[in-house]
Amino acid sequence: MFLSLVAALGNPGREYEATRHNLGWVVLDALAKKYQLTWKQVPQFEADIARWDLSDGRTRWLLKPRTFMNASGRSLQAFARFYKIGVESIAVVYDDLTIDLGLVKVSVSGSAGGHNGVASLLAQLGDGFTRYRLGIGPKHPPQMELVDFVLGKFLPDQQITVIQKLDHSVSGLELLLSRGIEPAMNQLNRRDSK
Repeated sequence: MFLSLVAALGNPGREYEATRHNLGWVVLDALAKKYQLTWKQVPQFEADIARWDLSDGRTRWLLKPRTFMNASGRSLQAFARFYKIGVESIAVVYDDLTIDLGLVKVSVSGSAGGHNGVASLLAQLGDGFTRYRLGIGPKHPPQMELVDFVLGKFLPDQQITVIQKLDHSVSGLELLLSRGIEPAMNQLNRRDSK
């Protein structure tokens, strides 16, 4: 299955730039930079879009919704409908609290798990998109409100981990895009599990 749309979830605005909830944008930006892709703001889709023309003649799109996390699905649905992209051809990159910081997991279905961006996608697109989940957990301190944690910035030592693991996160995403879901799950989920 060719994944023709890769979207990363995050919140627009400078105050959200270094927050845990925007880790998906960090990874997708790094992928775009590696392949010298240029982002363009497209108001029609409420998103930043980068077009990636592959050597085999196919086109893959990168997308960052600018709707705020809770309405991510609106942007993705508009884009997917316009370009006639089925839900099974979409990969979504986002932060996951249930996975330890620095680890990556790939899955295809499941609940939103308390993630408002994923809930929005499920409501607008339905299930069946590939999930490229970036660990930001565990929540610390445990009694901290979920929203405060995900909208909080990484602590200095965590920021070092994010930077050290960025290449790993990008190469894992490349593996998913080049080899497909099964090989990515087999390699990343197993290698990353403790």
